[in-house]
Amino acid sequence: MGDAHRVGVVGLGVISRAYLDTLAGHPGVRVTAVADLDASRSAVAAAELPDARALSVGELLSSPDVDTVLNLTTPAAHAGIALGGIRHGKNVYGEKPLAADLADARSVLKAAERAGTAVGCAPDTVLGTGIQTARAAVEAGRIGRPQFASAVMVTPGHERWHPHPDFYYTAGGGPLLDMGPYYLSSLVHLLGPVRAVTGAAGRLREERVIGSGPRAGERIPVEVDSHVSGVLEHVNGTLTTLTTSFDGVATTAAPIEVHGESGTLSVPDPNRFDGEVRLHALGDTRWRALPVSAGYADGSRGLGLLDFLTADASRAPRADGELALHVLETMTALLRSAAEGRRIELTTSARVPAPVPLTAAAQWHAWPA
Repeated sequence: MGDAHRVGVVGLGVISRAYLDTLAGHPGVRVTAVADLDASRSAVAAAELPDARALSVGELLSSPDVDTVLNLTTPAAHAGIALGGIRHGKNVYGEKPLAADLADARSVLKAAERAGTAVGCAPDTVLGTGIQTARAAVEAGRIGRPQFASAVMVTPGHERWHPHPDFYYTAGGGPLLDMGPYYLSSLVHLLGPVRAVTGAAGRLREERVIGSGPRAGERIPVEVDSHVSGVLEHVNGTLTTLTTSFDGVATTAAPIEVHGESGTLSVPDPNRFDGEVRLHALGDTRWRALPVSAGYADGSRGLGLLDFLTADASRAPRADGELALHVLETMTALLRSAAEGRRIELTTSARVPAPVPLTAAAQWHAWPA
């Protein structure tokens, strides 16, 4: 890459700060434009970024000073913003999920294919040392042939900390569509794509109470299932039992465990870039922490965008639209399975992204030097 890649950011909510911190001062990237429905947010962000202009969303999507649109809007707006950028010849990289529903996600990828632009999508935490060290252990045969896995995410709900949590409880939200992408993307890295699912789901409360910020005490409606469980059948025959819930208080379960013929691997929280990977070998009497052996070290939000921007003919982006579409179909199929009471075979698949060799922060911070 020659000149710095020009990025326009749409959506300046809570998550944007982490992205801007990662991109600020990076030699390969310039944030040239910012936009938000709240113009005051755009003005504040632009004042902090030396090369950025505060624009309307429409102006940013058509700006000749933007090569890639970074889409940090709420899930219901993901597809519309992505399609708008693609219509103007932009690459798009967005927060998860790719879209609020599968039909919209497919339309994004089809539009990009016709336009000759690229699509990337979070999560990028799975490219950090936690998940990548676990993947390296599985691929090195440390647990033998994988037999089954479990993935567990339990929280009391994001309304306790997020000042504007409404979107977590509307279409495109819920524990599965919000947190599931971290777990399912990790499972594809560890065990490969999914061929079929069987799900069950429930909604125990019709409203939630905001716990912080200017709206503390306000009640908001719950329009989606707040507890989703299911079984994933991977193409390689491995079975994963998945639980995602906004209805619990805490859990002692490992975020992910992969059980093989000769050992079990305890995998750290896929919502983080790091974490301890532990192995319990058959015949052993204790768990042993594995040394960090793969992944982007000291990762932070936006790392997947950097990986996306530096991909070339020799390496596809690791957080790409194909994987995001497969993850979204897996999740929406689980919800449909729960509603219809039947097993559902998937229509999408995904290549397993290239593994990430152990890469020091100083190295990925210096791209493309």
